Amino acid sequence: MADSYPQEAVSRRILRSETVLVLALSLGASGVSALISFVGSLTKPGGLKEQAATLNSSYAPGRPWLDLAWQLFGIATALVPVALVAHLLIREGTGLRAIGFDRTRPGPDLGRGALVAAGIGSAGLAFYLVVRAVGFNLTVVPESLPDVWWKFPVLILSAIQNSVVEEVIVVGYLLRRLGQLGWTPMAALVASSVLRGSYHLYQGIGGFIGNMVMGVVFVLLYRRWQRVGPLVAAHALLDIGAFVGYALLAGKVGWLPTP
Repeated sequence: MADSYPQEAVSRRILRSETVLVLALSLGASGVSALISFVGSLTKPGGLKEQAATLNSSYAPGRPWLDLAWQLFGIATALVPVALVAHLLIREGTGLRAIGFDRTRPGPDLGRGALVAAGIGSAGLAFYLVVRAVGFNLTVVPESLPDVWWKFPVLILSAIQNSVVEEVIVVGYLLRRLGQLGWTPMAALVASSVLRGSYHLYQGIGGFIGNMVMGVVFVLLYRRWQRVGPLVAAHALLDIGAFVGYALLAGKVGWLPTP
């Protein structure tokens, strides 16, 4: 005879398995990949700052149309876990509106996001320059795409994709599920922040620490505003600034590290 479980126990068991699977298909797997990459960097001859971590690179050098197809394919498939989260929340009877990712407040979301991006952006850049200088970080290369007509649109789309995936899953979805599983607010904050730091570990210790701190700030803001919309906007603006800014300034200003 099949085992019998109370409905609450079944629900928690299902939610726990669901959360693990969502993370295993998305940023949890990225965290493991980043850890392996970091170990490889640590065991490679030479210091961390002598190595580079490239974020947006060509998939088909010398073949721009094929390269574009791969770029768009990568962006689209990276968003599939967000579609899965939306599906799971709809089955729950809520949807993405439950975590504040909808079109009901575009103006306030963008305004708050811009303020957050302005504050974090300058501090984050200064922190990166310091930790790289002391040898705790690889040289981050935000983009190395060819100079073709679709370069900047793809960089912007990549930035938006990153922001949607990270904020919807690591903040909105994860905090909701951990709360339903009985985690304390502090434990959920630590889990979300450490996860965010983990999948940036390929950049080095600085990437891990800097993004973990950013994770703490984002969780606190989410709890205050009850919306991931402003966080998506802030993250998108930060990444657009990093990707496009690097494309325009690399090799032209002395303070910006390049490989």
